[in-house]
Amino acid sequence: MALGNWFRGKTAAEAPPQKVYAVSKSDADWRRALNPEQYRVLREHGTERPFASPHNGEKRAGMFVCAGCGQDVFDAGAKFDSGTGWPSYHTPVQDGVETSDDYSFLMHRVEVHCARCGGHLGHVFDDGPQPTGKRYCVNGAALNFRTGDKT
Repeated sequence: MALGNWFRGKTAAEAPPQKVYAVSKSDADWRRALNPEQYRVLREHGTERPFASPHNGEKRAGMFVCAGCGQDVFDAGAKFDSGTGWPSYHTPVQDGVETSDDYSFLMHRVEVHCARCGGHLGHVFDDGPQPTGKRYCVNGAALNFRTGDKT
């Protein structure tokens, strides 16, 4: 049994089938489409260093979109300064993200990923501000920013 599945109590044969996303590319195509840091975060579930993202200080009106496929994921109005060093949001765009259980690092967390391409964005925690009480802690490398109103 794989170590990750052992913590979940499932064998590889019992694991659920992989979801097929609307935007699906070969590994080689993802490597060509993304810079090395984006690939590491989005496709290999990496985490960027805290305070490394220029999106941390972004305060303009606009939309944060998945760097892998352009899916709208967080409106800039939902962004707040969590002090953690990663861009944080209290609410995602409707149907923009999905979540799944993450048992890496010998603990349970809730992973946030793009609903269109499955790219890893970050994790969500229950210590955020109102109106949701959630903190979507997101890697800036997983995002691009589009200024202006939501389209």
